[in-house]
Amino acid sequence: MIRNLAFALAVLQAEAFVCLSRSKQVVLTTSGGSVSLLSSIASTNDQKLEVSPPPSTSSTTSETDQSLNIRIHGEWYDLTKWRNSHPAGEHWIDLYNKRDATEVMDAFHSEKAKIMYQRLQKVDETKASELQKATPEDTEVTLAFREFRTKLVNDGWFERDLVHEAKLIGINLSLFIGAAVSAHSIPLMSIFLLSLGYSNSGWIGHDYIHGVDKFSERLRNYSALVGGLGTTWWSDKHNLHHAHTNEMGVDGDMAVGPLLFTYVPDPKNDTPWRKVQHYTFVPVFSLLRWLWSIRSFQEAIKGIENKRPQAKQELYCLMAHYAMLLTIFPMSVWIPAYFLSGLITALIVTPTHQNDTFFSDTQNDWVTSQFESTRNAVLTNPFSTWLWGGMQYQLEHHLFPAMPRSKYPALRPILKQFASENNLKYLESGEVEILKMNWELMRDVAKADPVEGAPHGALFTVNDKLATGAKI
Repeated sequence: MIRNLAFALAVLQAEAFVCLSRSKQVVLTTSGGSVSLLSSIASTNDQKLEVSPPPSTSSTTSETDQSLNIRIHGEWYDLTKWRNSHPAGEHWIDLYNKRDATEVMDAFHSEKAKIMYQRLQKVDETKASELQKATPEDTEVTLAFREFRTKLVNDGWFERDLVHEAKLIGINLSLFIGAAVSAHSIPLMSIFLLSLGYSNSGWIGHDYIHGVDKFSERLRNYSALVGGLGTTWWSDKHNLHHAHTNEMGVDGDMAVGPLLFTYVPDPKNDTPWRKVQHYTFVPVFSLLRWLWSIRSFQEAIKGIENKRPQAKQELYCLMAHYAMLLTIFPMSVWIPAYFLSGLITALIVTPTHQNDTFFSDTQNDWVTSQFESTRNAVLTNPFSTWLWGGMQYQLEHHLFPAMPRSKYPALRPILKQFASENNLKYLESGEVEILKMNWELMRDVAKADPVEGAPHGALFTVNDKLATGAKI
């Protein structure tokens, strides 16, 4: 078996360079931001998404039922014929039918893509006027944010420091090397190093999947080759989370059971596990990496079937990773490392959204909704700062996912000032406090009675998640 794996490794390593060098498409890239295993357990990504319908106009005709009209920077575009060509899938742009998509367009696309979309077909003046009347106007916060973002772009905040990136990659690879060297002589150390290497590779890969610069495009499959997690599944699921953060029924990162819930469910959706979720969350969290690995292969294969760009290269990278893993590490090392890495990652990614506002309908003010639903973690020591991998700056990341995460510490005071000037709350808590808040939420939801018809209402704060679901 070892010989076969070694042979496979030799073949697949020849593909490794291909995996990291063929990234030339214009893509809607991600976030780690914060990804949760909660919805993965529930398999909600395989369920039909339910969203509040967009505003309707009295003058629409039957053809508009199939049309796709989106507003970007004040201009309406008819994407009906283009929807199937969207690199990230038609489900993405369909969610923005008859809505403004400016912030999402700016956040996830490269400068090349922003030039390309302006060549797409525009809606005729009469229809555009009708759509404009039926669509909420941009808020003052939104307009201020666009000016703020433009200034950051012009000031070079999105430029990547390649020396710093080399250091990050060097540290990450050294963890895997240390784990490999100690795999047979000091297995406990190997487990620890391998779990840290996996979690750290997730943050690095997450940064490159989000990135829209040339360096990120070249290393887009870093997560697949080094971390064993696919880019297609990650970007599809995680971009949706960024665009519709904490929107119930849309955001695939929200816990809807059967093992964990972040708000009280309807009796028909309830399970016995909810009553003990605050005790069982540790083993459940530990399943994260296993679930993500399975989904990575599933979506990579689907990507090949659907002829998505780079799908084959992604699958080659995943195969190369697991060939190396099974060749180098004994099961007694990599299996517990998988569980430990899943627990570490889940403890970092879950509390930065679940403690704050949930939305039961579509949010038209994307900027304000990010401030209301996202909380930063204030860390107290260098190890925690490294371990969190930039995810402690969750708000900065959600507003500027394509910005290199190394820029977030310097951006923090500037964003705080922006929040103050625009009457927005900048939410942050200490690393222990934010974990405690997350556990208390799971405990309180576990103790609450199910709510008929939940979720129901305009939005849910922490207390409202536990209440009867009446409209606020």
